[in-house]
Amino acid sequence: MNTKTPILVVDDYKTMVRIIRNLLVQLGFDDVDDASDGSEALQRMSSKRYGLVISDWNMEPMNGLDFLKAVRAGNGDNTQVPFIMVTAESKQSSVQEAKEAGVNNYIVKPFSADTLRTKIDSVLG
Repeated sequence: MNTKTPILVVDDYKTMVRIIRNLLVQLGFDDVDDASDGSEALQRMSSKRYGLVISDWNMEPMNGLDFLKAVRAGNGDNTQVPFIMVTAESKQSSVQEAKEAGVNNYIVKPFSADTLRTKIDSVLG
């Protein structure tokens, strides 16, 4: 796992951003940016190439699924960026919808640093 990989954390709940950022720092990552919703994240991605996106599902005005679809439909370097969706939703239909949109992995809240590490390892190798 390359801890120099730039990571974008997208969540409208500042406390969750802080929790994920702290877990990433514990795992050795130091290049971590954040955005409060999908549209802000798309702006960030237009000016920087990320090696991983960790995004919440439920956000306004652009939710995580719409953000994922926009990233995958876009052009440029970020269309294939590894993408982990974070959500309180564990319904199989939601998981399937995210997979069809091109998500690489899925984390259901609440989760531990070990869970996050496992998911990151699975998408970054």
